[in-house]
Amino acid sequence: VGWVEMSDGTQIMGQITDCEPSELSVGMDVETVVRKIRVEGESKLIVYGVKFRPVL
Repeated sequence: VGWVEMSDGTQIMGQITDCEPSELSVGMDVETVVRKIRVEGESKLIVYGVKFRPVL
């Protein structure tokens, strides 16, 4: 989890994915991606949501 500053200056907390914590640094560019958040109980419904990753 980290703080992400959007292009309009708004800061939001979000999950960071696709990297090791040691690879992160303050001010690095990230992009939004859709990733699996969880699987719901017996129904096995897969819930997706937005996460952030370093720009490739």
